[in-house]
Amino acid sequence: MSEAHNEHESPIKTPKQLIAAVVAGFLVPIVIIVLLVNYVGNSTLPAAGSSAMTEKAIAERIAPVAKVEVKDANAPRVYQTGEQLYKAVCAACHASGAAGAPKVGTDEWAPRIKQGYDEMLKIALAGKGAMPPRGGTSPDDVTDYEIGRAIVYMANASGGKLQEPAAPAQPAPAASGASAAASASGAPAADA
Repeated sequence: MSEAHNEHESPIKTPKQLIAAVVAGFLVPIVIIVLLVNYVGNSTLPAAGSSAMTEKAIAERIAPVAKVEVKDANAPRVYQTGEQLYKAVCAACHASGAAGAPKVGTDEWAPRIKQGYDEMLKIALAGKGAMPPRGGTSPDDVTDYEIGRAIVYMANASGGKLQEPAAPAQPAPAASGASAAASASGAPAADA
């Protein structure tokens, strides 16, 4: 019987052990909760020396995704240079040779240069292999003249000696008011 009596006996035998058990029962969960809160709360803070909260970084994060650009339809068109169009559109493939594109500055352009400017322009406008027509640009945004300038830039950077294509004629600016009506009718404009 003494064995059965020992099985049900408490491990706490003195009042000092009882007080220590009660204090530990309250403090251990509180310490664990405080440590978890600190762990979770610190994961969202930037690291020391981080620039995540600078004004520039915040402005970039809240900047609009798209921008509206309004153009004057009557304004004379400003054409991109061959280098500008190359950097904006063509370099994506022709700088690295992606999808079989001939890399600018290499002898891969030699057979293309031998074909001549007109054939290269025809291929650029129609597309070939993985290259989409017009390099993926819209005729409203990039003219044939600008594509020709980009071809000349890439070919000349690769050892060619092509001449820059002739610029297209700019449309005459529209006249305003009475002088426009007079010029349309063939009569001189009347001064008031």
